[in-house]
Amino acid sequence: MKKILLIALLLNTVLFAKAQSVEDVIKKVKAKLDKVNDYEAIGKMKTNVVFIKAPIAKVKVYYKKPNKLRINNESGISFIPKGSVNINLNNLFVNTNGFDMIDMGKEAKTNLRIIKLLPKDENAEVVLSTLYIDESQSLIKKSKTTTKENGTYELEMSYGKYAEYGLADKVIFTFNTKDYKLPKGITFDYDDGSKKDQPTDKLKDKKGKVEISYSSYTINRGVPDSVFK
Repeated sequence: MKKILLIALLLNTVLFAKAQSVEDVIKKVKAKLDKVNDYEAIGKMKTNVVFIKAPIAKVKVYYKKPNKLRINNESGISFIPKGSVNINLNNLFVNTNGFDMIDMGKEAKTNLRIIKLLPKDENAEVVLSTLYIDESQSLIKKSKTTTKENGTYELEMSYGKYAEYGLADKVIFTFNTKDYKLPKGITFDYDDGSKKDQPTDKLKDKKGKVEISYSSYTINRGVPDSVFK
């Protein structure tokens, strides 16, 4: 029995020694994302928000380093919540030196490495980011970001032919509807046909969801700044 315990302890020691540090894991993820200077992506967006009727829409998504992001649907209107810049993973790593990294081990069901990022700047908009990372592919599969002004947002990513750039084929963006802010001058019909002046407390603890399925990316071909104005 003592020999078995000793062997188990030795194996655990070897495995622990081989485990990547959180700095190494984040460095590899960032290196993959850093391959992308800009992109234009085409996809379809499905919106599931309790008080909005919205059909599945064709969208174009534009990104440019370090943190420019624009989402246009086929009608020229995008109603992703304020703070939707978090839908782009690159923005989490604009300045990794500005975070304390905490290793939370691995998620039991998925074996994904869980790492928390805590901003060192007390005035930072982001309060906390939690990343669920596939270490073998250096890909973020899930993330949860809490902000001061725009609530908490969760992302789930599925990858395919653009995985080498850290770009997902499908992104599911989940948020609290009480933090949802419509663009100025834009109104939509409520799903239940009720009046538009519903008490905001009815929206508390409700989840909104936006799914974007990408069909193609055009990567590092140049995106003009005028796109983001």
